Amino acid sequence: MEDKELLSKIRNPETRNYGFNMLVRTYQQRVYWHVRKMVIDHDDADDLTQEVFIKIHRYIDNFREDSQLFTWIYRIATNECLSFLDKKKKRFFLPIGDVAGELGGKLDSSAHISGDEIQLKLQKALLKLPEKQRLVFNMKYFDDMSYEDISEVTETSVGALKASYHHAVKKIEEFLTQH
Repeated sequence: MEDKELLSKIRNPETRNYGFNMLVRTYQQRVYWHVRKMVIDHDDADDLTQEVFIKIHRYIDNFREDSQLFTWIYRIATNECLSFLDKKKKRFFLPIGDVAGELGGKLDSSAHISGDEIQLKLQKALLKLPEKQRLVFNMKYFDDMSYEDISEVTETSVGALKASYHHAVKKIEEFLTQH
C-alpha cells in the first residue's frame, strides 16, 4: 500500500485502525532493524520499536507530508534510540565507552545475532563509533538510504553527513585491521 493511501485510511475515522495496522505491517521490520543496529539488544529493540509505533499513532495527525512518511518514521525511531542510549549512560553513570563495552558483550552472547566472525567484528567496530557516526553509517551502508533522506531524518546537512560517513568508514577500517 502506498504512503498516500495509508495516510488517507489513517485519517478516515472509519478506516483508521485498519490503516494504522497496515502502516505497522509496512514499516515494522525496517524500524526494528534500524533500532536494533543502534541498541544491539533484541529485547530493547523490541520495546523501542513498540514505543516508536505508539508515538507514530499519537502524532500521525501532525504529520504534514512535507517529507516522506518513512523519513518521518525513521526520525522518530532515531530519536527514540538516541534518547534510550542517553538514558542508559545517565542511569548507569557510564561513559559511552562503557556502554559500547556492555553492548559488545550482548553481541557476543546474543542468540538473535547470527553471522560469521567478520560480521561480528564489523558490529564491534560500529560500537566504537560515536552515536551520530554509527547512525549515519547504518542508514547509508545497511539501509542504503540516500544522503538526502538521511539529512531529512537527522536534520543534518548532506555535507556533514558525508564527512560523518567518511570518518566512520576510516575508523571501521582501522578497527578491522587492528583486530
